[in-house]
Amino acid sequence: MPFPFEVGFDELRTDLDAYVDEVFGCLESEFLVMPKGQGFVEFPTFEAGYEALKRATGGFRNVTPEKVGTAIFEVPISLVVLRCMLGFTPPEWAYYATRHTGVAVPQSAARTIDRKIRMTPDAALPRNGGVTEQRIDALIIAACHIFQLGAPKSSPGELHRFDKADTKAGLASLRSMAELGVPYSILLYERLLGRPFAGHRDSISELVGDIVENAIEDVLSRAGISARKTKRAERVSGFDQAPDFIVPNEFNPQVVIEAKLTEDDGTARDKVTRVQHLATLSMEGQPSGQPKFEVVACIAGRGFGVRREDMKKLLLSTRGKVFTLQNMQQLIDHTRLAMFRSR
Repeated sequence: MPFPFEVGFDELRTDLDAYVDEVFGCLESEFLVMPKGQGFVEFPTFEAGYEALKRATGGFRNVTPEKVGTAIFEVPISLVVLRCMLGFTPPEWAYYATRHTGVAVPQSAARTIDRKIRMTPDAALPRNGGVTEQRIDALIIAACHIFQLGAPKSSPGELHRFDKADTKAGLASLRSMAELGVPYSILLYERLLGRPFAGHRDSISELVGDIVENAIEDVLSRAGISARKTKRAERVSGFDQAPDFIVPNEFNPQVVIEAKLTEDDGTARDKVTRVQHLATLSMEGQPSGQPKFEVVACIAGRGFGVRREDMKKLLLSTRGKVFTLQNMQQLIDHTRLAMFRSR
């Protein structure tokens, strides 16, 4: 059966359900394989930081700011290890450290320190008395306080962030985990609470989203087609919500392309609504019934393959011009983009 972009609009409407199935058959989930991205920490590097902390503190028997600081300034990735022990994000740690020590640690500064270390984990941190050193010292002092404190009692309806296997009883818990290891059931339970790879997925969310945009750019570039790629939240004349690509430009839009990836059906519904709005804009002031610019959707992810009614709306609003990563190479030949091909 042909793809919906290969047939006329009347034929598409006649057998809409069959064309929904055709699009669904081309959608593949992208959630199993993730890009590492810049700043990804390989396990041997992470483990080196853990071992540095363990040695400096005598197997977590002498967890003081001085001992922990020695490890971190010699092996900076130890700071990231320490954050993972706490179970904090950089902004959360910055907030706690500011409250506990009185040293101002801006959340943006904590993110910058964390990212710089992950980008260059082998570069030693200088001890020069500067503001960065003072902020790192504040983070370390706060962490050591937490390890001494352990988890306070909570009411039956609450769960304290320190009520986890390695901080529940303070240093006793930490030493027990380091010496005896973690029972598999505890590992699984903390995955239930925290989701495996959640932090990494969040950190590369924009990189994942770029998969579709990069595929479009590659197709346009190889065809020698000029296009205006908009920036996030950019204001573009003539569009209250700027599409991802405008060909040839916003002053004479002939083709607008929305690049969308989602693994969630609720998010997919929102993105379909966005495409529908562009289709409405394309028909404004068009008594002939022909759109003034063509609306194209390039999609990926399992989220679009859940709700049939949403896919019907997407096909109708684009008049069948829905492409996936599997058939992106046909994008030029089956849209108005062919008019702008230069090679």
